[in-house]
Amino acid sequence: MKVEIWSDVVCPWCYVGKRRFESALARFDHRDEVEVVWRSFELDPVAPRRREGTAAEHLASKYGMSEEQVAASQERLTGLAAAEGLEYHLDATSGGNSFDAHRLIHLGAAHGIQDEVKERLLRAYFTEGAAIGEPEVLQQLGVEAGLPPDEVAELLAGDRFAAEVRDDEQRGFNFGITGVPFFGIDERLGVSGAQSSDVILSALEQAWAERVAA
Repeated sequence: MKVEIWSDVVCPWCYVGKRRFESALARFDHRDEVEVVWRSFELDPVAPRRREGTAAEHLASKYGMSEEQVAASQERLTGLAAAEGLEYHLDATSGGNSFDAHRLIHLGAAHGIQDEVKERLLRAYFTEGAAIGEPEVLQQLGVEAGLPPDEVAELLAGDRFAAEVRDDEQRGFNFGITGVPFFGIDERLGVSGAQSSDVILSALEQAWAERVAA
């Protein structure tokens, strides 16, 4: 069974959703027969490599919220993340373009360590305040995740996997995906949002039952 997960490395709900999915998968009886593939989705495709100002200022401007509303929202999200074992420092995030990060995740897939690369980028962004739009930052994170330094450098200097990122995004658009995370199971069942691990587990079981019955 194949599970494709559309998400962005600058999406706080996507990291929470990753942990909830992992929890659901650990309880799924057929987990050893599940292939997980991370798909690209950009929340802000026109973002600069590094956004000026604080994350709170950006959110307040983007959604028409007061600084107090942003702070309350971030506090709530930080608490939800903590319940999944994640340490968020949302006030210290360095927003920026995630396109190259998605290309790096595709390189991870080519080396069989896609999940490790995805995890390293998420932790770097939400816990460590890393500017994941900057090439030198991505170079370091890619190597830390286990990728060959020369291949990471070559990727960042060129356009390798650019077409694959665009293909992911186009497929997501064709499926009607407007928000992430989105979990597509065997292209027959979808779960939208960072649902509870119970909801995700139920979807996995339903998709498996339909697969067996087909």
